[in-house]
Amino acid sequence: MRFHFITGKTVSGKKAFQELTKKYGQAESDQADCLIVLGGDGTMLQVMHKFMRHNIPIYGMNRGSVGFLMNDYKTDHLPERIAKAHKENICPLHMRAESEKHGNTEALAINEVCLFRQSYQAAKIQIAVDGKARMEELICDGLMVATPAGSTAYNLSAQGPILPLMAPLLALTSVSPFRPRRWHGALLPDNVTIRFNVLDPKKRPVNAAADNREVKSVQSVTIALAKKVKITVLSDSNHSWDERILAEQFPAGL
Repeated sequence: MRFHFITGKTVSGKKAFQELTKKYGQAESDQADCLIVLGGDGTMLQVMHKFMRHNIPIYGMNRGSVGFLMNDYKTDHLPERIAKAHKENICPLHMRAESEKHGNTEALAINEVCLFRQSYQAAKIQIAVDGKARMEELICDGLMVATPAGSTAYNLSAQGPILPLMAPLLALTSVSPFRPRRWHGALLPDNVTIRFNVLDPKKRPVNAAADNREVKSVQSVTIALAKKVKITVLSDSNHSWDERILAEQFPAGL
């Protein structure tokens, strides 16, 4: 089994890279059977973005901090771990942001597409689902659409719901909603198209971001699941993503 190892900038990641490439060798990425990511969730997301159209399985080992997307770091029996690993196919969100200043921008997001106010004034946003306005005006600091894979990231920090990885759902979550007060969002089928129209964009400017790709001063943002793009992520058989998501919902020590 041929591996291509990728690491971030951490000292522990670089040390792991040296140890593992010495033990298993280093294949070119286009000739590898699997990409092995050594780092944290940020490094894993960068690799998923870079190789999302290459059809190569990705297996992460935690050499960062939280490491929700990662497996435990162990150097022994790596081919056997990969052979027994669970395969999960993840589809990203497709964002189309319209801006008078920057034109139209398209980007893919593995975790979430979010809108957030650019100034001291709260944003005013209309929400439409499949062409029908469902909320004429939401006044808030921000708004996002999160995938199941991203539901434990920014979405969870904003008190959005945790979604099982294979759930055919998207989380629509607001950030600090002012009107309607206490409206935190909705669960939507993953086959819908969501459109955010920014109301009064000159007085209340809004930025949009698809993961780390940011567009300033948007007028509208259209979001849909990119079902033709599939990223294969591997997880240890005793530490699947579904198990990790369940653990997030039933944390120890409460």
